[in-house]
Amino acid sequence: MQDIISMTVIELSAAMKKGEISPKEVLEAYLARIEAEDRKINAYITLDAENALKRAEKIRPDGVLRGVPMAVKDNICTRGIRTTCASKMLKDFIPPYSACAYERLLDAGCVLMGKLNMDEFAMGSTSETSYFGPVRNPVELSCVPGGSSGGSAAAVKAGEAPFALGSDTGGSIRQPAAFCGVVGLKPTYGRVSRYGLVAFASSLDQIGPITRNVADNALILKAIAGHDSRDATSAPRAAEDFASGMEDGIRGIKVGLPREFFGRGINEEVKKGVLKAAEGLEKLGAEVLWVSLPSLDYALPAYYVLSSAEASSNLARFDGVRYGYRSNKYEDLTQLYLNSRSEGFGAEVKRRIMLGTFALSSGYYDAYYKKALKARALVWENFEQAFRQCDVLLTPVAPTTAYKLGEKINNPLEMYMGDMFTVPVNIAGVPALSLPCGMDSNGLPIAAQLIGPHFSEALLYRTGRALEAWADDELRPSEPHKDKMQSNKKEAQI
Repeated sequence: MQDIISMTVIELSAAMKKGEISPKEVLEAYLARIEAEDRKINAYITLDAENALKRAEKIRPDGVLRGVPMAVKDNICTRGIRTTCASKMLKDFIPPYSACAYERLLDAGCVLMGKLNMDEFAMGSTSETSYFGPVRNPVELSCVPGGSSGGSAAAVKAGEAPFALGSDTGGSIRQPAAFCGVVGLKPTYGRVSRYGLVAFASSLDQIGPITRNVADNALILKAIAGHDSRDATSAPRAAEDFASGMEDGIRGIKVGLPREFFGRGINEEVKKGVLKAAEGLEKLGAEVLWVSLPSLDYALPAYYVLSSAEASSNLARFDGVRYGYRSNKYEDLTQLYLNSRSEGFGAEVKRRIMLGTFALSSGYYDAYYKKALKARALVWENFEQAFRQCDVLLTPVAPTTAYKLGEKINNPLEMYMGDMFTVPVNIAGVPALSLPCGMDSNGLPIAAQLIGPHFSEALLYRTGRALEAWADDELRPSEPHKDKMQSNKKEAQI
């Protein structure tokens, strides 16, 4: 039998169901891996090994996910287990309730190993803004893993979890998946309940799975999707078998290439890699055509106004009074608020709160927030027009591959530009799948993004499975790069 760590979620489930391995053996293999690797990567904030072992010993592996270990991003509430949002503000917070998505995985029989590192309050694209220290990319330790779900993507890539949950507000699942060379889905807005997800921008946030392959991703989405009455934005749709038809091929499917995604600002190797993936889909029977999304230039500024405005509102609850960090330096209530928030939040979070508060303030609301809402409607309309011409869109996930730790953290505008290809998806509320499609000259993953109309996840998985099979064949001659993670033993410096 193959090594436990190398097995997919589907393979683990099948082996446990047959009695070839036990849930405890699987968990112990992963805990040993975390012990050996995570000092370098820093993917975990909280490890709950003792409770995980107790749960694994009791589980009968008689279902699809029963006994499979999992890890979740640390902005997803887990009852009785610390949930920090990677912030000093919540460094000791233990929630009294659990997120819906996490509850559904527990009900399916998964075993929680721990909570994963991230950018503070999910604000960032590098996983360097965490109060608990930066996450490193397992492919190349001197590089960022992407953000804000960097710990989730890094843990899956490093073999520290068979799958993980992340959250995506402007690319926070897809960009880390791209940088680490794994598969990540941002579902349709409303497909997965946001109940128990600590809010960043409520009209944009979505929980989604990060896995090693497309089939596992479809399986996890099926487990967490579906209506939840506790979330007013939850779509009244039952979970589907998203893997149904996944192996049917893509003959006749129309794949659109938005011209604006292949213009200025994109690294040439990334551009070539994604266009080569388009050629691969064409060889498999898809019809590839050029389309236009002219509102791309408006999407990024609109996103940062809207998301920051919502963050300003959502994070107002962290005031040093009810829960969370409280400063011990104050003489009155106003000073308590000021010092608790100044000391409890990091620089990036404070920057976005101030930006959002400004955009919502009297005299500036019409100039910024109202204008951003109009831009959002335009982006939505552009996607609808594009999907009248094609079934799915194929784009890059990010304009570059993973860059060095420390390279952009002190230049926020440059870091924000890395989200230019992902934020339109959140603004429109449509689903998008990130998956590897090549390597650059440094052996770093290049990823493609498949975007579909609302509630078209099954079609994305079908197209993604075809692209995955093509990429596996295409990358086989480049196998020296596959061992780069294991051979990279140096301790990188920021």
